[in-house]
Amino acid sequence: MDEQQVVERPTRRSGALVDYLARHLRRRSESALAPLGLRTRHLVALTVLRERTEITQRDLATVLVLDSTNVVGLLNELETRGLVERRRSAEDRRRHVVTLTDDGTTLLCRAETALAAVEDEVFAGLDPAQREQLHELLLAATGSASAPFC
Repeated sequence: MDEQQVVERPTRRSGALVDYLARHLRRRSESALAPLGLRTRHLVALTVLRERTEITQRDLATVLVLDSTNVVGLLNELETRGLVERRRSAEDRRRHVVTLTDDGTTLLCRAETALAAVEDEVFAGLDPAQREQLHELLLAATGSASAPFC
């Protein structure tokens, strides 16, 4: 076989696989969170609040990359359920400080347990070392090693 007849294997692309996996994981996660009355945005907000102990509403909007109006709506939903608490800042009465309540912490733990079961199902084809490697590769690919929900 001469050099011109050698057919190179096309470069493997992972985008479609990552997209498929993300959609599958999202659907399963939404199904697991629904009985708890949570959506993904609630989970992320509660996780940030657990990691930050307390945070201003404006800073929370920045961390969540949300418009302040959307954060107000999100916090209204969580506060109505007793999962978070807002109070005026002692340093600046114009600002609100947001904290996670005990009920919020309890529900967040239940949600994390439900999501761990989803991950066990979705990643059943990977052994523990491969799952750890996947996590590290995803952190590297996203540059999110410091994100509170990783």
